[in-house]
Amino acid sequence: MHHITLTGTLSLLTLICTFPHLALNAADNKSSQQRPSFQAGVDIVSINVTVIDKGGRFITDLDVEEFGVFENGIQQDLTFFTREQLPIALALLIDTSASMERRLSTAQEAAIGFAHQLRQADLASVIDFDNRVNILQEFTNKPEALERAIRRTSAGGSTSLHNAIYIALKELQKNKAKDVDEIRRQSIVVLSDGEDTSSLVGFNEVLELAKRSETVIYAIGLPTRERRGNRGSEEAVYVLRQLSRETGGRSFFPDSILELADIYKQIAEELSSQYTLGYTSHNQNRNGEFRQITVQANRVNATIRTKRGYYAPTPK
Repeated sequence: MHHITLTGTLSLLTLICTFPHLALNAADNKSSQQRPSFQAGVDIVSINVTVIDKGGRFITDLDVEEFGVFENGIQQDLTFFTREQLPIALALLIDTSASMERRLSTAQEAAIGFAHQLRQADLASVIDFDNRVNILQEFTNKPEALERAIRRTSAGGSTSLHNAIYIALKELQKNKAKDVDEIRRQSIVVLSDGEDTSSLVGFNEVLELAKRSETVIYAIGLPTRERRGNRGSEEAVYVLRQLSRETGGRSFFPDSILELADIYKQIAEELSSQYTLGYTSHNQNRNGEFRQITVQANRVNATIRTKRGYYAPTPK
């Protein structure tokens, strides 16, 4: 176990530029689909996209021609597309503050069930947080090791939610692919039951780091009964919603902890139902500005989730 106290990725498509045969294989879903080409050193914008119908079911049969991607309102030319289920690198964050004591065993079982849904090619870590942040299990593909780490969690202390997400983002940045076979979509799944009360890292700093990453955040909020409706609870909901919305993830606010198992199942299904799209921006200015991304799909009543945008490169 690593205990971390705060005192004050290699991009999916960057790597594809280095190994262009991956792009050819991943894009070869239909013989009619144009095969992309890449040049090393080109700045590629990569986005993970979830598409659902009006019934909330995942739409997984779209082709590249059915997508439109816009940056600051200007349509972009897609140079990469895959609907294959790429492996994931996932950080599983569990709030173990004192207010979780009576519900922790149920939360543990739900998280263990989620860990056992991961595939052999996936990697996951387990991080718990109260007033401290502990990496109980570093990235592994062994569900038994993840289960042991989850069962070691115990409740006590205050809540350092911002610290935990910040550290998880930094840990995912370290998990860089060394070759094509190690490329993974990055995600954080965080469970918390209240507002941050003890972090040294501010929310805005965490949000900026999340927006600069290629990590999708899924947030599960379990407000305690005594906090429900007060200002602190509302702030916690806002934090979790913003982090998930800006990164293209999803937030859940169940009324009962008994809903956790189903929520984890929904997250696992979504992670296996995403598309990855890539393009080289028509705007070649290396000014570090934030650029908004909008994705459209040529399918009736389709709803799309993806990250809100990205930061342009800066001068080298």
